[in-house]
Amino acid sequence: YVDHAAVLGVEDDSVYAFTHDTLSFLADEVDDVNALVARALAVGENNLKAMQLLDSGNTGTYGHPEPTRVRVTPVKGKCILVSGHDLKDLAALLQQTEGKGINVYTHGEMLPCLAYPGLKKYSHLVGNYGGAWQDQAKEFDAFPGAILMTTNCIQRPRQSYQSRIFTTGLVQWPGVVHVTNDDFSAVINAALEAEGFTEDGPEQYITIGFGHNAVMSVADKVIDAVKAGKIRRFFLIGGCDGAKPGRDYYTNLATSVPDDCVVMTLACGKYRFNKLEFGDIGGIPRLLDIGQCNDAYSAIQIAVALANAFECGVNDLPLSIVLSWYEQKAVAVLLTLLHLGIQGMRIGPSLPAFVGPNVLDVLVKTFGLTPIDTPEADLAAMLG
Repeated sequence: YVDHAAVLGVEDDSVYAFTHDTLSFLADEVDDVNALVARALAVGENNLKAMQLLDSGNTGTYGHPEPTRVRVTPVKGKCILVSGHDLKDLAALLQQTEGKGINVYTHGEMLPCLAYPGLKKYSHLVGNYGGAWQDQAKEFDAFPGAILMTTNCIQRPRQSYQSRIFTTGLVQWPGVVHVTNDDFSAVINAALEAEGFTEDGPEQYITIGFGHNAVMSVADKVIDAVKAGKIRRFFLIGGCDGAKPGRDYYTNLATSVPDDCVVMTLACGKYRFNKLEFGDIGGIPRLLDIGQCNDAYSAIQIAVALANAFECGVNDLPLSIVLSWYEQKAVAVLLTLLHLGIQGMRIGPSLPAFVGPNVLDVLVKTFGLTPIDTPEADLAAMLG
């Protein structure tokens, strides 16, 4: 998150200083669980700063995300698929492909890019293709164009598409061409040489772009709907996706949420249910796609604003948080939520690899963090 913000010119030396201090802290053999918990929560505090920096960089450069209908089926023509997380890389590619007859698609965590005014203004950014990171081998194999990976989430490329996949920024892979200095000419040439989509797919759209600015712009309607009993509860169901069995829990949970409740989602866990129809409550969509994993910052801002409006704490809101877990940045996001004192979150489909019995004891006793059960049991408990 700090790197993404830095390439957009937004930095905070205190975050770098904390990182150095924490590496020094870890160099000593610390066996005091209280000291370790305190440091972990401090990591969460600084990750909140990092997400704030990135939100400032993204919105300051490309505008605030706005509710946007996005095509999720192919358009006839030459094509490039962009996966990963980095908005600046996508912007540079869009500038360089303008007028070349190449359609650009997002993939995975890049889907939210289609809601930023500074990116969606490009008419050849035509939609999103595919789903979450773990399906990339199958999806990239079927994609008839060039593929650009920004930052992370790359898997070992299949030979069938290794010659037309490229990396840039922090991500690389042996045998894959790495693009530097924002020169995407090799990617463009590969797209022009590939077949591209020979026909349009059947039209299908989803709506994204419900970041904190968009939601707060209609906060009065949301608050009125809650006070009138039209919205009973909010569910934040999102996080990382993966191939491990049991992740259909999140699909089943989201589709079982009662019609008088709103589902907020973010990160690539949304692909478990984001193409399903959820309808609306008095014009307020029942499914609100908040954005990338780092847009947990947006979810936090929405929760804080609602708590202020109702003159209560975040833990007193009619809000349940159910996280789909996979390591990497998800660790930092979870620690941020714990730093903020958010209680009673559910996490699954299995506990993080670093959570041993001692750590679990602290998390359960201090924060009420609970492993998921069945969708039916959890839903009944959350609805009270």
